Amino acid sequence: MPLPTPAPRTLKHTRAVECKGYEREDGLWDIEGHLVDTKTYVHSRRDGGRERQPGDPVHNMWLRLTIDLDLKIHEVEAHTDSSPYEHCGSITVNFKKLVGLTIGPGWRKAIAERVGGVLGCTHLVELLGPLGTTAFQATGRAREARNAGKPVSKKPYQINSCHIYKDDAPAVLERWPDFYTGKR
Repeated sequence: MPLPTPAPRTLKHTRAVECKGYEREDGLWDIEGHLVDTKTYVHSRRDGGRERQPGDPVHNMWLRLTIDLDLKIHEVEAHTDSSPYEHCGSITVNFKKLVGLTIGPGWRKAIAERVGGVLGCTHLVELLGPLGTTAFQATGRAREARNAGKPVSKKPYQINSCHIYKDDAPAVLERWPDFYTGKR
């Protein structure tokens, strides 16, 4: 069901974020994100440059994480095609500092330590959140298949992460009966 009809309004800005997960032939996975911001009116880059027409990207940025099934990052590629300042893209090389990290607990803190604030780009850092989620989603079935038949000894991270996975909910009873706390 869509949102209720809003008050009369005029669109001024659109942010589009698209994330995709690819299984590679070498056993690794590429998790790619693309962020595009556009305006509906004529504007210019902050530090000069050509006038931008409605729909011309203010931000047009790309990020690729190459990971394994343990969600460990093996390679990072970042690129800025369009930005408000001429030199925004010069910081993309810093995102290689994410190599060696594992997407999971402590992910956002590790990002902040390596590429947060003046060490990185606000928009590319924002893109790392949905990329982490995309990594989990893209590799989920492959990770389950790899672990099939192995006993689950550690409480799955999903439990109590939302109302569907509350520890006494039917979904937990179905997926992880050993960790179910409700009445049987």
